[in-house]
Amino acid sequence: MKKIQREDHPVSTHQTVTSIIKLNTGRKTIKIETTDQKLSAHAGQAMFWGFVHLRKLRSVLDSVMPYQPSSPNALRPVEIALSFIGGILAGADKLTRIAQLRQDPVLSEVMDIKRLPSQSTLSRFLARFEGAAQNWRVFRPLWHWCMMRLPSLKGGYSLDLDSTELLHEDGHQEGVKIGYTRKGLKPCLHPLLAVIEEAKLVVQFWLRPGNAPSAGNVVNFTLDLLANLPRHIRLKLVRADCGFCEDPWLNLLESRGLRYIVVAKLNIKIQKIIKKDIQWSATPIAGTEVAQMNYQGRNWSRARRLILIRHRVQENNRSGGKVLLDCPGYHFQALVTNLPLSVEPIQVWRDYNGRAGIESAIKELDYGFGLPQLCCEKFWATEAALSLAVLTYNLNILFQRHLGWMERVNVATLRHRLFQNAGLISFAQGLSTIKIAIARQNRAWWHRVWEKILSPIPNCNAVGNRPTFA
Repeated sequence: MKKIQREDHPVSTHQTVTSIIKLNTGRKTIKIETTDQKLSAHAGQAMFWGFVHLRKLRSVLDSVMPYQPSSPNALRPVEIALSFIGGILAGADKLTRIAQLRQDPVLSEVMDIKRLPSQSTLSRFLARFEGAAQNWRVFRPLWHWCMMRLPSLKGGYSLDLDSTELLHEDGHQEGVKIGYTRKGLKPCLHPLLAVIEEAKLVVQFWLRPGNAPSAGNVVNFTLDLLANLPRHIRLKLVRADCGFCEDPWLNLLESRGLRYIVVAKLNIKIQKIIKKDIQWSATPIAGTEVAQMNYQGRNWSRARRLILIRHRVQENNRSGGKVLLDCPGYHFQALVTNLPLSVEPIQVWRDYNGRAGIESAIKELDYGFGLPQLCCEKFWATEAALSLAVLTYNLNILFQRHLGWMERVNVATLRHRLFQNAGLISFAQGLSTIKIAIARQNRAWWHRVWEKILSPIPNCNAVGNRPTFA
Protein backbone atom coordinates (compact mmCIF):
# COMPACT_ATOMS: atom_id res chain seq x y z
CA MET A 1 0.00 0.00 0.00
CA LYS A 2 1.30 3.42 -0.92
CA LYS A 3 1.62 5.86 1.99
CA ILE A 4 -0.24 9.16 1.51
CA GLN A 5 1.90 12.21 2.19
CA ARG A 6 0.21 15.00 4.32
CA GLU A 7 1.10 18.62 3.68
CA ASP A 8 1.49 21.11 6.54
CA HIS A 9 -0.54 24.28 6.15
CA PRO A 10 1.66 27.39 6.31
CA VAL A 11 -1.13 29.50 7.87
CA SER A 12 -2.48 28.82 11.39
CA THR A 13 -6.13 27.90 11.58
CA HIS A 14 -6.59 29.54 15.00
CA GLN A 15 -8.96 32.50 15.16
CA THR A 16 -7.22 35.84 15.12
CA VAL A 17 -7.62 37.87 18.35
CA THR A 18 -7.91 41.61 17.83
CA SER A 19 -8.09 44.50 20.31
CA ILE A 20 -10.83 46.10 18.24
CA ILE A 21 -14.42 44.93 18.55
CA LYS A 22 -17.05 46.00 16.07
CA LEU A 23 -20.57 46.33 17.46
CA ASN A 24 -23.23 46.23 14.79
CA THR A 25 -26.40 47.92 16.09
CA GLY A 26 -28.32 47.39 12.87
CA ARG A 27 -28.17 51.04 11.81
CA LYS A 28 -24.46 51.64 12.34
CA THR A 29 -21.23 49.99 13.43
CA ILE A 30 -19.46 51.07 16.60
CA LYS A 31 -15.77 50.36 17.06
CA ILE A 32 -14.86 49.33 20.64
CA GLU A 33 -11.26 49.42 21.86
CA THR A 34 -9.39 49.12 25.17
CA THR A 35 -7.39 51.93 26.77
CA ASP A 36 -4.54 52.24 29.23
CA GLN A 37 -5.92 55.43 30.72
CA LYS A 38 -6.63 55.29 34.47
CA LEU A 39 -10.41 55.34 34.44
CA SER A 40 -12.77 54.71 37.37
CA ALA A 41 -16.48 54.07 37.68
CA HIS A 42 -16.45 55.38 41.27
CA ALA A 43 -14.74 58.77 40.96
CA GLY A 44 -17.79 60.43 42.49
CA GLN A 45 -16.83 58.91 45.85
CA ALA A 46 -14.25 61.70 46.08
CA MET A 47 -17.01 63.91 47.43
CA PHE A 48 -17.86 61.47 50.23
CA TRP A 49 -14.21 60.99 51.20
CA GLY A 50 -13.70 64.74 51.28
CA PHE A 51 -16.41 64.84 53.95
CA VAL A 52 -14.90 61.88 55.86
CA HIS A 53 -11.32 63.22 55.90
CA LEU A 54 -12.45 66.58 57.25
CA ARG A 55 -14.22 64.80 60.14
CA LYS A 56 -10.94 63.08 61.19
CA LEU A 57 -12.46 59.60 61.02
CA ARG A 58 -9.14 58.11 59.95
CA SER A 59 -7.44 59.05 63.21
CA VAL A 60 -10.35 57.64 65.24
CA LEU A 61 -10.24 54.35 63.33
CA ASP A 62 -6.47 54.14 63.65
CA SER A 63 -6.65 54.57 67.43
CA VAL A 64 -9.08 51.68 67.96
CA MET A 65 -7.77 49.05 65.53
CA PRO A 66 -6.94 45.73 67.26
CA TYR A 67 -3.36 45.42 65.95
CA GLN A 68 -0.59 47.13 63.97
CA PRO A 69 1.50 45.30 61.34
CA SER A 70 5.23 44.74 61.78
CA SER A 71 6.05 44.76 58.05
CA PRO A 72 6.45 48.22 56.46
CA ASN A 73 4.92 46.91 53.22
CA ALA A 74 1.78 45.57 54.86
CA LEU A 75 -1.45 47.52 54.77
CA ARG A 76 -2.29 49.20 58.04
CA PRO A 77 -5.57 48.08 59.65
CA VAL A 78 -7.03 51.56 59.25
CA GLU A 79 -6.42 51.32 55.49
CA ILE A 80 -8.19 47.96 55.34
CA ALA A 81 -11.12 49.34 57.33
CA LEU A 82 -11.40 52.36 55.02
CA SER A 83 -11.25 50.04 52.00
CA PHE A 84 -14.08 47.97 53.49
CA ILE A 85 -16.19 51.13 53.92
CA GLY A 86 -15.43 52.22 50.36
CA GLY A 87 -16.35 48.80 49.02
CA ILE A 88 -19.70 48.74 50.83
CA LEU A 89 -20.37 52.27 49.58
CA ALA A 90 -19.68 51.08 46.02
CA GLY A 91 -22.31 48.36 46.40
CA ALA A 92 -20.12 45.36 47.30
CA ASP A 93 -21.74 42.92 49.72
CA LYS A 94 -19.04 40.23 49.91
CA LEU A 95 -15.31 40.25 50.56
CA THR A 96 -14.63 39.01 47.03
CA ARG A 97 -16.53 41.95 45.56
CA ILE A 98 -14.70 44.44 47.76
CA ALA A 99 -11.40 42.89 46.61
CA GLN A 100 -12.40 43.32 42.96
CA LEU A 101 -12.19 47.08 43.46
CA ARG A 102 -8.38 46.76 43.68
CA GLN A 103 -8.31 47.46 39.94
CA ASP A 104 -9.89 50.87 40.48
CA PRO A 105 -7.19 53.57 40.20
CA VAL A 106 -9.16 56.36 41.92
CA LEU A 107 -10.49 54.85 45.14
CA SER A 108 -7.09 54.32 46.79
CA GLU A 109 -6.18 57.92 45.96
CA VAL A 110 -9.31 59.52 47.41
CA MET A 111 -9.10 57.26 50.50
CA ASP A 112 -5.40 58.16 50.88
CA ILE A 113 -4.25 54.55 51.24
CA LYS A 114 -1.50 52.51 49.59
CA ARG A 115 -3.82 50.14 47.79
CA LEU A 116 -7.07 48.27 48.31
CA PRO A 117 -6.74 44.87 50.01
CA SER A 118 -7.18 41.43 48.52
CA GLN A 119 -9.80 38.99 49.76
CA SER A 120 -7.22 37.12 51.84
CA THR A 121 -6.07 40.38 53.45
CA LEU A 122 -9.66 41.27 54.32
CA SER A 123 -10.22 37.80 55.78
CA ARG A 124 -7.06 37.97 57.92
CA PHE A 125 -8.03 41.44 59.12
CA LEU A 126 -11.51 40.34 60.24
CA ALA A 127 -10.08 37.19 61.84
CA ARG A 128 -8.21 39.48 64.25
CA PHE A 129 -11.53 40.23 65.94
CA GLU A 130 -11.53 37.29 68.31
CA GLY A 131 -13.94 38.13 71.10
CA ALA A 132 -16.68 40.33 72.52
CA ALA A 133 -14.26 42.45 74.57
CA GLN A 134 -12.10 43.25 71.56
CA ASN A 135 -15.08 44.16 69.36
CA TRP A 136 -16.44 46.29 72.20
CA ARG A 137 -13.15 48.22 72.47
CA VAL A 138 -13.12 48.88 68.73
CA PHE A 139 -16.71 49.78 67.92
CA ARG A 140 -17.94 51.42 71.10
CA PRO A 141 -15.82 54.56 70.45
CA LEU A 142 -17.05 54.59 66.85
CA TRP A 143 -20.71 54.65 67.91
CA HIS A 144 -19.82 57.45 70.34
CA TRP A 145 -18.06 59.35 67.52
CA CYS A 146 -21.21 59.07 65.37
CA MET A 147 -23.44 60.39 68.17
CA MET A 148 -21.07 63.30 68.76
CA ARG A 149 -21.90 64.52 65.25
CA LEU A 150 -25.54 65.09 66.32
CA PRO A 151 -26.66 68.40 67.82
CA SER A 152 -28.38 68.72 71.16
CA LEU A 153 -32.16 68.61 70.81
CA LYS A 154 -34.28 70.65 73.17
CA GLY A 155 -37.04 68.07 73.44
CA GLY A 156 -34.66 65.11 73.41
CA TYR A 157 -34.35 62.16 71.06
CA SER A 158 -36.42 59.00 70.69
CA LEU A 159 -34.50 55.74 70.99
CA ASP A 160 -35.86 52.66 69.21
CA LEU A 161 -34.67 49.10 69.84
CA ASP A 162 -35.26 46.17 67.53
CA SER A 163 -33.90 42.78 66.58
CA THR A 164 -33.67 41.47 63.06
CA GLU A 165 -32.73 38.23 61.39
CA LEU A 166 -30.05 37.57 58.79
CA LEU A 167 -30.83 34.34 56.93
CA HIS A 168 -27.97 31.97 56.04
CA GLU A 169 -29.38 28.85 54.44
CA ASP A 170 -26.03 27.01 54.30
CA GLY A 171 -25.84 27.34 58.10
CA HIS A 172 -22.21 26.30 58.60
CA GLN A 173 -20.87 29.62 59.96
CA GLU A 174 -20.26 30.06 63.66
CA GLY A 175 -23.34 31.50 65.38
CA VAL A 176 -25.75 30.57 62.60
CA LYS A 177 -28.51 28.69 64.46
CA ILE A 178 -32.09 27.71 63.79
CA GLY A 179 -34.23 30.62 64.91
CA TYR A 180 -37.60 32.19 64.31
CA THR A 181 -37.80 34.37 61.18
CA ARG A 182 -40.59 35.79 59.06
CA LYS A 183 -40.14 32.76 56.83
CA GLY A 184 -40.46 30.32 59.73
CA LEU A 185 -37.68 28.48 61.51
CA LYS A 186 -34.49 29.03 59.49
CA PRO A 187 -30.71 29.13 60.04
CA CYS A 188 -29.93 32.75 60.82
CA LEU A 189 -28.12 35.33 62.90
CA HIS A 190 -30.11 37.57 65.23
CA PRO A 191 -28.58 41.08 65.58
CA LEU A 192 -29.75 43.62 68.14
CA LEU A 193 -29.58 47.31 67.29
CA ALA A 194 -30.66 50.70 68.58
CA VAL A 195 -31.55 53.69 66.38
CA ILE A 196 -32.05 57.36 67.21
CA GLU A 197 -35.28 58.04 65.34
CA GLU A 198 -34.88 61.75 64.58
CA ALA A 199 -31.57 61.12 62.78
CA LYS A 200 -32.09 57.47 61.71
CA LEU A 201 -28.61 56.88 63.18
CA VAL A 202 -27.60 53.45 64.53
CA VAL A 203 -26.06 54.11 67.96
CA GLN A 204 -25.31 50.49 68.94
CA PHE A 205 -25.12 47.13 67.22
CA TRP A 206 -24.55 43.69 68.78
CA LEU A 207 -24.60 40.38 66.98
CA ARG A 208 -26.28 37.34 68.55
CA PRO A 209 -26.71 33.70 67.52
CA GLY A 210 -29.79 32.84 65.50
CA ASN A 211 -31.51 31.06 68.40
CA ALA A 212 -31.32 34.09 70.71
CA PRO A 213 -34.70 35.47 71.85
CA SER A 214 -35.67 39.02 70.88
CA ALA A 215 -34.88 40.37 74.36
CA GLY A 216 -31.77 38.22 74.83
CA ASN A 217 -29.01 40.27 76.54
CA VAL A 218 -31.03 43.47 76.05
CA VAL A 219 -30.39 44.67 79.64
CA ASN A 220 -26.60 44.64 79.17
CA PHE A 221 -27.05 46.11 75.69
CA THR A 222 -29.06 49.02 77.11
CA LEU A 223 -26.71 49.60 80.05
CA ASP A 224 -23.73 49.87 77.70
CA LEU A 225 -25.66 52.15 75.33
CA LEU A 226 -26.69 54.54 78.10
CA ALA A 227 -23.13 54.67 79.43
CA ASN A 228 -21.84 55.50 75.93
CA LEU A 229 -24.29 58.34 75.24
CA PRO A 230 -22.62 61.77 74.94
CA ARG A 231 -23.69 64.25 77.59
CA HIS A 232 -25.56 66.45 75.14
CA ILE A 233 -27.77 63.59 73.89
CA ARG A 234 -30.92 63.37 76.02
CA LEU A 235 -33.52 60.66 75.53
CA LYS A 236 -37.19 61.64 75.74
CA LEU A 237 -38.67 58.23 74.88
CA VAL A 238 -37.63 54.59 74.42
CA ARG A 239 -39.73 52.35 72.15
CA ALA A 240 -39.66 48.65 71.31
CA ASP A 241 -41.90 45.87 70.07
CA CYS A 242 -43.45 43.03 72.06
CA GLY A 243 -40.26 40.96 72.09
CA PHE A 244 -38.80 43.43 74.60
CA CYS A 245 -41.79 43.58 76.96
CA GLU A 246 -39.90 41.88 79.80
CA ASP A 247 -39.89 42.93 83.46
CA PRO A 248 -36.07 43.24 83.93
CA TRP A 249 -35.73 45.60 80.98
CA LEU A 250 -38.76 47.70 81.96
CA ASN A 251 -37.38 47.93 85.51
CA LEU A 252 -34.07 49.18 84.12
CA LEU A 253 -35.75 51.95 82.13
CA GLU A 254 -37.84 52.97 85.13
CA SER A 255 -34.80 53.03 87.43
CA ARG A 256 -33.06 55.38 84.97
CA GLY A 257 -36.09 57.69 84.78
CA LEU A 258 -36.66 56.93 81.09
CA ARG A 259 -40.10 57.13 79.50
CA TYR A 260 -41.04 54.18 77.34
CA ILE A 261 -43.73 52.72 75.10
CA VAL A 262 -43.48 48.99 74.48
CA VAL A 263 -45.90 46.69 72.67
CA ALA A 264 -47.48 44.16 75.01
CA LYS A 265 -48.04 40.61 73.88
CA LEU A 266 -51.71 39.84 73.25
CA ASN A 267 -51.58 36.79 75.53
CA ILE A 268 -54.57 34.91 76.92
CA LYS A 269 -54.87 37.22 79.92
CA ILE A 270 -55.06 40.38 77.81
CA GLN A 271 -57.43 38.69 75.36
CA LYS A 272 -59.77 37.93 78.26
CA ILE A 273 -59.66 41.60 79.25
CA ILE A 274 -60.53 42.62 75.69
CA LYS A 275 -63.48 40.21 75.55
CA LYS A 276 -64.93 41.62 78.76
CA ASP A 277 -67.31 44.54 78.71
CA ILE A 278 -64.58 47.17 79.08
CA GLN A 279 -65.43 50.73 78.18
CA TRP A 280 -63.96 51.82 74.88
CA SER A 281 -63.55 55.54 74.21
CA ALA A 282 -63.95 57.10 70.81
CA THR A 283 -61.00 59.01 69.28
CA PRO A 284 -60.70 61.65 66.56
CA ILE A 285 -59.69 58.82 64.21
CA ALA A 286 -62.76 57.22 62.67
CA GLY A 287 -63.07 53.55 63.59
CA THR A 288 -60.35 53.65 66.26
CA GLU A 289 -61.21 53.34 69.96
CA VAL A 290 -59.03 53.12 73.07
CA ALA A 291 -59.18 51.88 76.65
CA GLN A 292 -56.65 51.93 79.49
CA MET A 293 -56.11 50.26 82.87
CA ASN A 294 -53.45 49.11 85.31
CA TYR A 295 -52.17 45.69 84.36
CA GLN A 296 -49.64 43.33 85.91
CA GLY A 297 -48.29 40.75 83.55
CA ARG A 298 -47.00 37.35 84.45
CA ASN A 299 -43.64 37.52 86.27
CA TRP A 300 -43.88 41.30 86.50
CA SER A 301 -42.77 42.93 89.75
CA ARG A 302 -45.45 45.61 89.57
CA ALA A 303 -48.53 46.78 87.69
CA ARG A 304 -48.09 49.15 84.76
CA ARG A 305 -50.27 51.31 82.55
CA LEU A 306 -51.79 49.29 79.73
CA ILE A 307 -53.40 50.94 76.73
CA LEU A 308 -55.65 48.92 74.43
CA ILE A 309 -56.46 50.06 70.89
CA ARG A 310 -58.97 48.57 68.51
CA HIS A 311 -59.47 49.47 64.87
CA ARG A 312 -62.68 48.65 63.06
CA VAL A 313 -61.64 46.80 59.92
CA GLN A 314 -64.43 48.12 57.75
CA GLU A 315 -63.70 51.77 58.51
CA ASN A 316 -59.94 51.69 58.98
CA ASN A 317 -58.32 48.86 57.07
CA ARG A 318 -54.96 48.87 58.83
CA SER A 319 -52.07 46.46 58.48
CA GLY A 320 -51.10 46.98 62.15
CA GLY A 321 -52.66 45.17 65.06
CA LYS A 322 -53.76 41.60 65.51
CA VAL A 323 -57.01 39.86 64.61
CA LEU A 324 -58.66 37.95 67.47
CA LEU A 325 -61.01 35.19 66.39
CA ASP A 326 -63.33 35.82 69.35
CA CYS A 327 -63.67 39.52 68.43
CA PRO A 328 -64.27 39.67 64.67
CA GLY A 329 -64.32 42.96 62.81
CA TYR A 330 -61.43 44.56 64.72
CA HIS A 331 -57.65 44.71 64.82
CA PHE A 332 -56.23 45.00 68.33
CA GLN A 333 -53.06 46.47 69.80
CA ALA A 334 -51.77 46.71 73.36
CA LEU A 335 -49.12 49.15 74.62
CA VAL A 336 -47.36 49.31 77.99
CA THR A 337 -46.07 52.73 78.99
CA ASN A 338 -44.97 54.80 81.96
CA LEU A 339 -45.98 58.09 80.35
CA PRO A 340 -48.11 60.19 82.74
CA LEU A 341 -51.88 60.00 82.62
CA SER A 342 -51.90 63.52 81.22
CA VAL A 343 -50.80 61.97 77.92
CA GLU A 344 -53.98 60.74 76.28
CA PRO A 345 -54.08 57.09 75.13
CA ILE A 346 -54.49 58.07 71.49
CA GLN A 347 -51.40 60.29 71.78
CA VAL A 348 -49.43 57.38 73.26
CA TRP A 349 -50.42 55.32 70.22
CA ARG A 350 -49.36 58.12 67.87
CA ASP A 351 -46.03 58.48 69.67
CA TYR A 352 -45.38 54.78 69.31
CA ASN A 353 -46.15 54.85 65.57
CA GLY A 354 -43.06 57.01 65.09
CA ARG A 355 -41.05 53.86 65.70
CA ALA A 356 -41.75 52.79 62.11
CA GLY A 357 -38.55 54.61 61.15
CA ILE A 358 -36.39 51.81 62.53
CA GLU A 359 -37.99 49.40 60.08
CA SER A 360 -36.86 51.58 57.17
CA ALA A 361 -33.36 51.74 58.67
CA ILE A 362 -33.20 47.93 58.91
CA LYS A 363 -34.46 47.62 55.34
CA GLU A 364 -31.79 50.04 54.14
CA LEU A 365 -29.09 48.12 56.00
CA ASP A 366 -30.24 44.87 54.40
CA TYR A 367 -30.71 46.01 50.81
CA GLY A 368 -28.30 48.95 50.60
CA PHE A 369 -25.37 47.85 52.76
CA GLY A 370 -25.40 44.08 52.29
CA LEU A 371 -25.87 42.88 55.88
CA PRO A 372 -27.44 39.50 54.96
CA GLN A 373 -24.48 38.59 52.71
CA LEU A 374 -21.63 39.63 55.04
CA CYS A 375 -20.88 36.47 56.98
CA CYS A 376 -17.50 35.01 57.99
CA GLU A 377 -16.60 31.61 59.38
CA LYS A 378 -16.02 33.00 62.88
CA PHE A 379 -18.79 34.70 64.86
CA TRP A 380 -16.80 37.72 66.08
CA ALA A 381 -15.32 38.30 62.64
CA THR A 382 -18.89 38.42 61.30
CA GLU A 383 -19.85 40.95 63.97
CA ALA A 384 -16.87 43.11 62.98
CA ALA A 385 -17.81 42.99 59.29
CA LEU A 386 -21.45 43.83 60.03
CA SER A 387 -20.44 46.64 62.39
CA LEU A 388 -18.24 48.20 59.69
CA ALA A 389 -21.18 48.03 57.28
CA VAL A 390 -23.41 49.72 59.89
CA LEU A 391 -20.72 52.38 60.36
CA THR A 392 -20.82 52.96 56.58
CA TYR A 393 -24.60 53.44 56.86
CA ASN A 394 -24.05 55.99 59.65
CA LEU A 395 -21.49 57.89 57.56
CA ASN A 396 -24.03 58.02 54.74
CA ILE A 397 -26.61 59.48 57.14
CA LEU A 398 -24.15 62.05 58.54
CA PHE A 399 -23.08 62.99 55.01
CA GLN A 400 -26.65 63.83 54.06
CA ARG A 401 -27.27 65.68 57.33
CA HIS A 402 -24.19 67.83 56.73
CA LEU A 403 -25.52 68.80 53.31
CA GLY A 404 -28.79 69.83 54.95
CA TRP A 405 -30.97 67.36 53.06
CA MET A 406 -34.37 67.40 54.72
CA GLU A 407 -35.61 64.71 52.34
CA ARG A 408 -33.27 61.79 53.00
CA VAL A 409 -32.44 59.47 50.09
CA ASN A 410 -31.28 55.87 50.19
CA VAL A 411 -27.77 54.80 49.29
CA ALA A 412 -28.87 53.43 45.90
CA THR A 413 -29.96 56.95 44.93
CA LEU A 414 -26.70 58.41 46.25
CA ARG A 415 -24.73 55.96 44.13
CA HIS A 416 -26.73 56.98 41.07
CA ARG A 417 -26.45 60.74 41.65
CA LEU A 418 -22.99 61.04 43.17
CA PHE A 419 -20.80 58.07 43.89
CA GLN A 420 -20.91 56.17 40.60
CA ASN A 421 -19.80 58.96 38.32
CA ALA A 422 -16.95 58.00 36.02
CA GLY A 423 -13.64 59.77 36.23
CA LEU A 424 -10.10 59.89 34.88
CA ILE A 425 -7.03 60.23 37.12
CA SER A 426 -3.64 61.52 36.01
CA PHE A 427 -0.36 62.31 37.74
CA ALA A 428 1.69 65.27 36.58
CA GLN A 429 4.28 67.41 38.36
CA GLY A 430 3.65 65.65 41.65
CA LEU A 431 -0.06 66.43 41.61
CA SER A 432 -2.91 63.93 41.34
CA THR A 433 -5.76 65.18 39.15
CA ILE A 434 -9.18 63.56 38.89
CA LYS A 435 -11.53 64.63 36.12
CA ILE A 436 -15.10 63.55 36.83
CA ALA A 437 -17.58 63.12 34.00
CA ILE A 438 -20.48 65.40 34.99
CA ALA A 439 -23.14 66.65 32.62
CA ARG A 440 -22.71 70.36 32.03
CA GLN A 441 -26.18 71.21 33.35
CA ASN A 442 -25.39 69.44 36.67
CA ARG A 443 -22.00 71.00 37.38
CA ALA A 444 -23.35 74.00 39.29
CA TRP A 445 -25.06 71.63 41.76
CA TRP A 446 -21.85 69.61 42.18
CA HIS A 447 -19.91 72.79 42.93
CA ARG A 448 -22.46 73.80 45.61
CA VAL A 449 -22.13 70.38 47.23
CA TRP A 450 -18.33 70.69 47.23
CA GLU A 451 -18.50 74.18 48.74
CA LYS A 452 -20.76 72.91 51.51
CA ILE A 453 -18.40 70.02 52.30
CA LEU A 454 -15.19 72.05 52.21
CA SER A 455 -16.48 75.14 54.02
CA PRO A 456 -14.28 75.67 57.12
CA ILE A 457 -17.13 77.51 58.87
CA PRO A 458 -20.36 75.58 59.57
CA ASN A 459 -23.33 77.22 57.88
CA CYS A 460 -27.01 76.54 57.44
CA ASN A 461 -27.04 76.86 53.66
CA ALA A 462 -28.62 73.60 52.60
CA VAL A 463 -27.93 72.08 49.19
CA GLY A 464 -30.70 70.41 47.22
CA ASN A 465 -30.51 66.63 47.16
CA ARG A 466 -30.64 66.48 43.38
CA PRO A 467 -29.41 68.58 40.43
CA THR A 468 -31.92 71.12 39.21
CA PHE A 469 -31.83 69.78 35.66
CA ALA A 470 -31.17 66.11 36.44
